[in-house]
Amino acid sequence: MREPRPRHQARGRIAMIDSAHVDTFARDHLPPREEWPELRFELPELRYPDRVNCAAELLTGPDADSPVFHTPAGPSWTYGDLRARVDRLAHVLSGDLGVVPGNRVLLRGPTTPWLVACWLAVLKAGAVAVTVLAQQRPHELATMCGIADIGQALCDIRAVDDLAKAEIPGLRITTYGGDSPDDLLRRPAPDTPYPAVDTAADDVALIAFTSGTTGRPKGCMHFHRDVLAIADTFSKHVLRPRRDDVFAGSPPLGFTFGLGGLVIFPMRVGASSLLLEQAGPKQLLPAIAAHRVSVLFTAPTAYRAMLGELDAHDVSSLRRCVSAGENLPAATWQAWRERTGLRIINGIGATELLHIFISAADEDIRPGTTGKPVPGWHARVQDAGGTPLPDGESGLLAVQGPVGCRYLADPRQREYVRGGWNVTGDTYVRESDGYLRFVARADDMIISAGYNIAGPEVEDALLRHPDVVEAAVVGRPDEARGQVVVAYAVLKEGAERDAEALRAFVKSELAPYKCPREIVFLEALPRTATGKLQRFRLRIEDHPGVDTDGDQQ
Repeated sequence: MREPRPRHQARGRIAMIDSAHVDTFARDHLPPREEWPELRFELPELRYPDRVNCAAELLTGPDADSPVFHTPAGPSWTYGDLRARVDRLAHVLSGDLGVVPGNRVLLRGPTTPWLVACWLAVLKAGAVAVTVLAQQRPHELATMCGIADIGQALCDIRAVDDLAKAEIPGLRITTYGGDSPDDLLRRPAPDTPYPAVDTAADDVALIAFTSGTTGRPKGCMHFHRDVLAIADTFSKHVLRPRRDDVFAGSPPLGFTFGLGGLVIFPMRVGASSLLLEQAGPKQLLPAIAAHRVSVLFTAPTAYRAMLGELDAHDVSSLRRCVSAGENLPAATWQAWRERTGLRIINGIGATELLHIFISAADEDIRPGTTGKPVPGWHARVQDAGGTPLPDGESGLLAVQGPVGCRYLADPRQREYVRGGWNVTGDTYVRESDGYLRFVARADDMIISAGYNIAGPEVEDALLRHPDVVEAAVVGRPDEARGQVVVAYAVLKEGAERDAEALRAFVKSELAPYKCPREIVFLEALPRTATGKLQRFRLRIEDHPGVDTDGDQQ
């Protein structure tokens, strides 16, 4: 028998609401309640009703003829178009495909309006959306489907091959965008509104898999209220979007940075998004000019790459630029400010917490720091035992807010949540005025001859050299020193690969003990499909793919 619970308290480990899920797999595989972080709902806007369907909330409000999605080719979709298409897809899901509330539905394809419509339809029908990256390969897809026990998939016809090759037992794949009469978009369905399933605010809405660089992926379960909470904290209080904004960015929708920045945040205020299937720096700049984009979401590497091309493109429409996914070097922030007049909004988020929880905007931005806790969130710096550390001392970042880590049946829950706090794995310093400064990922600290060296600090110094486009710094085991600092650098085309000159430059910027003992030149740094740097690949002792002269093969 299900147990109903009282309405949200402002703070604490609250009991669960009566679920609308018929398939109870997701709720059954939540971590034990004693392993949950403490949740905080102190802002009035975070005290949602006990029953809420986040898709219905996002689709409610804007006029039917207001634009919601633009693409480089083809007409824009209006909110009226989107509502009608979502309702039709939801009818197909719950009718022809037999999806019931609580079923997990995998979504795969490039960033298009139809992918978003599928995501909204899955949620409106009460099912659980599992959006994966189009770049992920068969073995990765098979692993995630096994973890989440997925039986249905909606897949862009152009991205179906690897999903089919995965040969996932029991998986029913329905493609969209093709010519087959069985295509999702061609199946018969009532041309009537679809009444949203009356989900509980804490029914699982989506499972987002971490884009980590090593180990078995972790499925992060987020509730319907969580989807709204990220819009009502970071977006509302820091980004502060307007209805006339046009959003765009590089992160795919399988990456929660992109899901928030391209779908949830604009729809929450009735704004629109430009959805790009190819969204690298070379595509972003002309798209900004052509579609008068005003809010941009991308990674630090992209901002740096775009600096050299700004003169050829009109970016005067931009008013907000957001950076996350990895640390934003102060040099990149300053260079973008000098060239565009815009202050990049830096932020740290996590798949476990769905989106950004520390940031700052406008005059509150302090280059070289991430910012302060977003309204609705709390943060502290603590030692490995959970004791808060004084200002100025580096330690582990721990946060609490309206969203918390809930891994899908994974013992690593106990590593991420400690004493009611989400411990992100980042090393930070809290300054006396409350600003939080990133030092390194906890596993990126280098200890050499007794000195603690933060790899990102050395990377920032390298990036201040005019010829360096990208840089990564890791520690390599060394018998005499414990570890030595090794840097990997990508140079501008035509620049001379002079390691000694570059080392001399770093010595002029930092204390000598922080200077790399070795600099290896590459054509590109290894990254995940979401753009995160894969430092673990650079730590491999024999450096596969790098020849003896330091060139990538």
